[in-house]
Amino acid sequence: MESLETWLADANGYDGTPKRFGAGVQPTITVGEPVGDALAFDPPVIHVRPMTNVRWDWTGHGDEHNVVAVDGTFDSGTPNAQSGTSYHYIFEEPGVYQFISEPDQDAGMKGAVIVEEVPSTGYPAVDDWVARAPNFTGDVVDRTDTDTATVTVGAPDTNNPFVFTPPVLKIASGTTVEWQWAGSGPHTVTFEDHDIGTDGVVSTSGVQFTQTFAESGTYRYRCDPHETLGMRGAIIVE
Repeated sequence: MESLETWLADANGYDGTPKRFGAGVQPTITVGEPVGDALAFDPPVIHVRPMTNVRWDWTGHGDEHNVVAVDGTFDSGTPNAQSGTSYHYIFEEPGVYQFISEPDQDAGMKGAVIVEEVPSTGYPAVDDWVARAPNFTGDVVDRTDTDTATVTVGAPDTNNPFVFTPPVLKIASGTTVEWQWAGSGPHTVTFEDHDIGTDGVVSTSGVQFTQTFAESGTYRYRCDPHETLGMRGAIIVE
């Protein structure tokens, strides 16, 4: 089987970044989503953990479609064009599962499901929170030796601008964190369990929010407009 990168080179609608799904979220892929003059799976590539139930929903656009794994792992059956049709498969084992719509493979209607265990930072609450972040790899950026640390909001140096970089930051108590907008807004910094964050949506580049963390603990935050795209982050204060 060809490499995933080669496989996806002509996949309609793929921007180079898989969409991550964490625990408790139903991954759903639409079948026959219009993309320019073509049709696609949307999202074409997803990243899930083992034992995830993935569902495909037909839009009714275009001609008949189906969902078939290249390696034969799953098969939705005879192609059809009926809106409201759905198919699901539980991915038990880690791996990369390439799939197609048989009538549309040569037209670029293809995708992949990447199944991996969630990377571990050693902080379970953090892992569950940032599992959907496109740039989360399990690494914790340690800035416990500085008085000030920076998180870039909407980092322009990735294929996906809807990220906080780094997604997980460790600091010492008393450290001030600056959130610096990269100009790809609008974004917010909204904390999950604490009444701190930006006063609404911010689009201006530069440092637009700062917070000094006096107490040890785990601080989880998100971008309200783009949380569904996985734009989440966490601060670990020691």
